[in-house]
This record gives sequence, C-alpha cells and structure tokens, in this order.
Amino acid sequence: MLVEIEGVPLHLAHPDELNARWVGQEEAMRQLLAAWLVVDPQDLPMNPRLIGKPGVGKTTLAYAAAQRLGREIYIMQATVDTRPEDLIVTPVIEGERKLRYVASPLVTAMLRGGIAILDEGNRMSEKSWASLAPLLDNRRYVESIVAGIKIKAHPNFRMVATMNDDASTFDLPEYIQSRLQPQILIDFPDREEEMQILSENLPFGEEEVLRYVTDFLQQAHANEERYTVRDGINIARFAMKLRSVEQDRVPGVREALHTSILQTLGGEALRYVPRV
Repeated sequence: MLVEIEGVPLHLAHPDELNARWVGQEEAMRQLLAAWLVVDPQDLPMNPRLIGKPGVGKTTLAYAAAQRLGREIYIMQATVDTRPEDLIVTPVIEGERKLRYVASPLVTAMLRGGIAILDEGNRMSEKSWASLAPLLDNRRYVESIVAGIKIKAHPNFRMVATMNDDASTFDLPEYIQSRLQPQILIDFPDREEEMQILSENLPFGEEEVLRYVTDFLQQAHANEERYTVRDGINIARFAMKLRSVEQDRVPGVREALHTSILQTLGGEALRYVPRV
C-alpha cells in the first residue's frame, strides 16, 4: 500500500492477523472499549494503557477489543532500542541515491483509521515517547523529521499501550503518563477463567492435564508468584508432547507434568505442584 503526504510517498505496513479470543475479565474489556468511545463531536478517544505482569494476556485483550470494533489492527513491538524514526517513518535505501520512506505500523494505523497496539511500551526510552506526545493529546499528529512531513491521525484511529509490571522497564515521564490514561490493570484470572483460557488455547488438551495445570497456577498465584497462564500453556503443551514421543515407556500424566514444570520453570516451581 502506498499513500502520498505533502508530496512524499509513504509505503504502509500490513495489518496483523492473530487467532486471539479474550476469555474472562469482561470488566477490563468494558473499560478498554469505553476509553476508545467518542461520546460527542467535540470529544476525543483516550489512549489507555494495559498494565500487568508478563503473560496475563494484555496484548490478547487489546487485539480482541480491536476485533470487536471491526478495525484493522497493527501491533508495534517496543524495545529499549526503539528510535523515534522506528515509531514514525523509516528511510530505506532503494537503488542508487534513492530513498523509500516506510511508515511504521503505528503511522499506518493513523492513516487508515485502524487500531495500534504499542506492545511493552515501557521498554522504550523517553526520547522515543517524546516523539509521540502530539499524537497522544488533542493535536493527534506526529512529525517525521527524516521525511519532513506532518502526519495527522484519521478520526477512527485508536491506540493502546501494553506495559509489563516488572523490573526490566523504564519509568514513564509524567507528561507521557498523563497522556496515557486510563490505566487498566490486568490481574491473574480466577480458577474458572484460567481453566477456560487453557481450554481455549489447548482444545486438544486432556482435561486431567488442564485441571492439574490450573491447580498449579492457582496455588502459585495465592503465593504471589509471577507464573502466568502463558507458563501454564507451555507446561501443558510440553507434558503432552512428552507423552506423545515414541519411547519404550510412556510417562504417566503426573510424571510428565512434573517433568514439564521442572524443565519449564525450574525446581523452585515444584513447591506448587498439586499433592493429590
């Protein structure tokens, strides 16, 4: 896809397509959709941030909410190396003495009225966030220094940032925090929701395996461990694979799960293994 802005051709990114469905915690979904809502011609959508431990489903929630609105979805992964030009427009050498300007997924969403998910946004530096400040307030535009253009957001453009609650991230500057509101906390699911999530992601899983993993995760949550449903999915998958490998002796379900927990999370996790 190609568009022209102020005489500069921009090559657009392609939307992301995931097989994702949000299970449980409908209140978080309701709050996210409310933040994106426009209730008056003079109103503007908000730029919420989803906060929670790694693996609790922040990106899945954002994607599922965007799907409910029927919009194109663009996911941009933030890292400590993300530069302002990575967020907006990147120049690419194309032939001799010729540059091609490539729009980021974020800018593509702005132009096409899609929804941008800035994943793990608090891994970015303040310099990169500063380049998005005009987009996150009532100006709703970004400026590309490398291409020399100003890019305005389509009225249907929406954005959400996901942020991990861990020690490997930056603190956001206050002027960015005030632009990324509301904060929506994604917590660990309860037992029933966790079982539903495992079943959704592992429809081929044995019920005994899924219940064992659910019990393990719930015990870990009760002790404030950071193990998540993503860990549980990996434990269950590896256990089932161990039992499916052609060997002289097929391990029992509990033996396979014990091995899987040990190999996936380490020996410390074994203290939360179900006793019955």
